[in-house]
Amino acid sequence: MNKPEGNPQTLSELDRPNSYIGKSVPRPNLDRLLQGRGLYVSDLELPRMTHVVFVRSPYAHARIVAIDTSAPKKMPGVIAVVTGEELAAVITPWVGVLSHLKGLKSAPQRAIAVEKVCWQGEAVVAVVATSRAAAEDAAEAVSVDYEELEAVTDMRTALDTETPVIHASLGDNLAFERVLDAGAVDAAFAESDEVAEAEFVFGRHTGVTLEPRAVVADWNAAEVRLTIYQGTQAPHMVRNIAALHLGLEEAQVRVICKDVGGSFGIKVHIYADEMATYALSKMLRRPVKYVADRMESFNTDIHARDHRCRGRIGVKRDGTITAFEIDDLTGIGPYSMYPRTSAIEANQVVNLVGGPYTTKNYRARTRVVFQNKNVMCQYRAVGHPIACSVTEGLVDLAAMKIGMDPVEIRRRNLIADDAYPCTSASGLRFELLSHHQSLNKLLKMMDYDALRAEQAGLRKQNIHRGIGIASFIEVTNPSAAFYGVGGAKISSQDGVAVRLDAQGAVFVQTSITEQGQGSESLTAQIVGSVLGVSMEKVRVMSGDTDQTPYGGGTWASRGAGIGGEAALQAAKVLKRNILDVAAAILQSTPSELDIANNAIVTANDGTPRIELRELARIVYFRPDTLPPGIQPELMATRHYVPREYPFAFTNGVQASWLEVDIDTGFVKLLKHWVVEDCGTIINPQLVDEQIRGGVVQGLGAALFEKCLYDERGQLTNANMAEYLVPMSGEMPDMEIGHIVSPTADSELGAKGAGEAGTAGAAAVVANAVNDALAPFGAVITEIPLTPELILTALKRI
Repeated sequence: MNKPEGNPQTLSELDRPNSYIGKSVPRPNLDRLLQGRGLYVSDLELPRMTHVVFVRSPYAHARIVAIDTSAPKKMPGVIAVVTGEELAAVITPWVGVLSHLKGLKSAPQRAIAVEKVCWQGEAVVAVVATSRAAAEDAAEAVSVDYEELEAVTDMRTALDTETPVIHASLGDNLAFERVLDAGAVDAAFAESDEVAEAEFVFGRHTGVTLEPRAVVADWNAAEVRLTIYQGTQAPHMVRNIAALHLGLEEAQVRVICKDVGGSFGIKVHIYADEMATYALSKMLRRPVKYVADRMESFNTDIHARDHRCRGRIGVKRDGTITAFEIDDLTGIGPYSMYPRTSAIEANQVVNLVGGPYTTKNYRARTRVVFQNKNVMCQYRAVGHPIACSVTEGLVDLAAMKIGMDPVEIRRRNLIADDAYPCTSASGLRFELLSHHQSLNKLLKMMDYDALRAEQAGLRKQNIHRGIGIASFIEVTNPSAAFYGVGGAKISSQDGVAVRLDAQGAVFVQTSITEQGQGSESLTAQIVGSVLGVSMEKVRVMSGDTDQTPYGGGTWASRGAGIGGEAALQAAKVLKRNILDVAAAILQSTPSELDIANNAIVTANDGTPRIELRELARIVYFRPDTLPPGIQPELMATRHYVPREYPFAFTNGVQASWLEVDIDTGFVKLLKHWVVEDCGTIINPQLVDEQIRGGVVQGLGAALFEKCLYDERGQLTNANMAEYLVPMSGEMPDMEIGHIVSPTADSELGAKGAGEAGTAGAAAVVANAVNDALAPFGAVITEIPLTPELILTALKRI
């Protein structure tokens, strides 16, 4: 990792010789996972546990005429065969809307379809049996008669008058529309020397997590309580929603989340089959287990992106960008996803297009339409890859129009690093970003001028390589104004409880969850640094609504920025409590003492005075020896939510160096660079891992991944043989650098880094491919950049 640049703020509690902040400390859970001792939902076995398999619609749009369940009910091992109408008596439907997204609408969605199915893969019948195999056999014996209806598949015609309306009660297929008009757009375009425009097309893709969605629901009739074991990013949100729709109090629901094999936003939503599993457990009064198979994952895990965005940019001959304009269209499936809704991504696109640049002239429209395909919702870097690709693609087109180097046009238009705080054309308030520092560092890392010279030499040999550059802004650390204001019970705060046990070890309970990104490690590093204890003495517990403080969980790159700040504040309180007790024992004052190397020490010279385990022994077992009036409290809990800014915005810039084979259309990725600014870096290795992982997902979208539907709404590549994901052999070397601009909204100063890699990766690859194809006059504004697409642009096919 390159050495971070910028102006790190001084952290009085953390900027100490033995601090773990800024160090690449191994993950505390690493040995356990490498030894195969992870505990996933699929591993869970409970007494009297049953297995559910869902009979799913083969049609994208159809009426359910009749269901015959008589045959499967007689089969060995079958416990129940349940239809949507029967399950509706146990669980209520839901509607995925937020009140602050004005005009957003959706139809009520049920755990199992009643009367009509709206996408291929929607559950129609649940078969519960003593084993998965028995349930699968019985599911094949269920007979369902359908009346196929015309499917709405093309987002471009979804709003036409002759197109069927999927939900008659809604009146049309428009889920949401937003229009923004800032500055003097028409005048800016009229005064421009050149105007470039293009339609940007983004393929629909999905998350492909290593571990599929999985849940075990266990209704305990004696306790009148439901325990849900689920791989989820937001346990408290799941508890709230399960209670709400099952007619329970929240205290009657416990959600436990152990190890999770990847999420990427896929596991932050509420799915109909999961809700059905909760309800079936309550109905049957015994544990019910559901684990999606890979085909079910493709057909029911949320999909993402799938935008068509027409954009325009105005530019002066001196490189000044005068205006941006976009018209975005996206299809989200038949329902707005619950409870976060499927309008957030389109809304983010409007917010972020043009964000890094100084022009205040910006016009945008986005429309979100219903269609008979699998549901769409938030996925890693929500809206960022769309906004970045459109913005940076337009900037490159503008540079081509005026014959200016892509780097130079960015230098002349990026918001100055000393211009903050400022407000974007879309109304976003930026606290502190570092576009120019980031760009300068990137150019140095990649040796831009040398690459340009190499590119020119290779073109003479008929070798076509391209350089792509893209600046981006990432939205992290959402505040209370994000979901709660719209009526969704999704907490924006997180909480951490820290306690010193009787042996001098530290136990931490946190509401953020571990999805593989290192939440346990960053929490332990912060707490260990504040308390002056070694990492092996800190144990972090998460993912249990009965045991952890109330909080939002892990999403929107908020683990370090929000959960980390809560950990810092809780640890500071506990440290003060420990020093108060230590001062009484040592007949000193708290200001004269500190904690280091698992012991109370003299603050000015570090002389050891008493070990923490000895202090804990006295507090827990011999408090009679303490002076009168001393009441030790060796546990502290704190919550944190940002208040000054609605989000913590991070930024960065990426670059791609690649080669295009003009005979085959294949793209070879040669090198990828990222410079990002996530504020205070807690664990450099974890941050870089997150960025690299994000880049890989962005490269997958750029070159490989696409859910292919036919005109009847059938997903034709719902398998790992035909849905292409990036493999290690296709990936380039990645070099990561950092600028550090801490947020002043928290003492820790951390922002988020989990989505930065994904935000700009597709944009730089697209720009690099177009740069490689520049001698042929070919411009492509669609991803994934398949060989067929490239050869078509080259007029080879």
